[in-house]
Amino acid sequence: MNKTVVVTGGGTGGHLKVADAFIEEFHHRGIDVIFIGSTNGQDRAWFEHDTRLKEAIFLDTRGVVNKSGFAKILSLGNIFTKTLYCLGLYFKYDIKTVISVGGFSAAAATFASILKMGCKLYIHEQNSRMGKLNQITTKFAAEVFSSFDKKSLVKDYPVEKEFFLTARVRDKVKTVAFFGGSQGAICINDFALKVAPRLNEMGIKIIHQTGKNDFERVSFEYNKLNIKADVFDFSRKIPQKMTKADFAVSRAGASTLWELCANQLPTFFIPYKHAAADHQYYNAKALLDRGLCFLKREEELNEEYFFEAINSDIHKISIELISSINSNAISLIVDIILKDNK
Repeated sequence: MNKTVVVTGGGTGGHLKVADAFIEEFHHRGIDVIFIGSTNGQDRAWFEHDTRLKEAIFLDTRGVVNKSGFAKILSLGNIFTKTLYCLGLYFKYDIKTVISVGGFSAAAATFASILKMGCKLYIHEQNSRMGKLNQITTKFAAEVFSSFDKKSLVKDYPVEKEFFLTARVRDKVKTVAFFGGSQGAICINDFALKVAPRLNEMGIKIIHQTGKNDFERVSFEYNKLNIKADVFDFSRKIPQKMTKADFAVSRAGASTLWELCANQLPTFFIPYKHAAADHQYYNAKALLDRGLCFLKREEELNEEYFFEAINSDIHKISIELISSINSNAISLIVDIILKDNK
């Protein structure tokens, strides 16, 4: 195959984690990677100075969803001009393989792959509900990979090895972790503070990721309750935090959900209610239907349900989570792409 591939997409951490996994695997196999992302979102912070990349390109692209009228026309026109730019880039480097991980960052590079003769598009869809861009482009893709689609050749999600290496089977809840993501989740923070006194009475320790904006308030409230909790705003040591916990409360973005599964950590999911197409709810529901998690919408939050969950058979759930995901997903996906491009 051609020795240079394009990985495109991003905007949010979920998309970028998958992009990073592809970049690492191709780099490990001696294949050059060009990353195409956006100046908007988190793409530049992740990959601007990445030495694994042959080139990192950040285009001034924005989402089209939820825009109307003149703003939508401007966004579509911008995507069109950036698509032509990517097309020129593909001819320059003789690109024959493009991997899209979704998000508005991927639009121009994905459309360019469809327009270029002899170029194959591969899509990784993270969520149970397909994003708008992927809905449009899947019919042109050589292969679509998804952890939630039964037709996918690889059903496992690319998760960092560390989450598997720090996994363990849980027997009894001695520590509960609340994960609202790097941006935090006030809903989860408030719920944690509500159940904290009873957890403390039960002798259960608390780990709590608050997000940057709510760290001071939540820390103050724990001090006021005289509860010694491991409270932090952001950490790069999430696998280590997870492995200390016996039960988690979390949002249900795809990357977080599968990291928790890889760590064999039984979880009560509270999906973000404004997620596109309500995908966080359906991500978690796919696990709930297999008896592998607990789930409530924000407006359905119930303290008794939470305490019933932590007193349930978490040992059984933890053991069954072992078979929910394998650790070699990205390797299997890249094997398929390379074989298809011989």
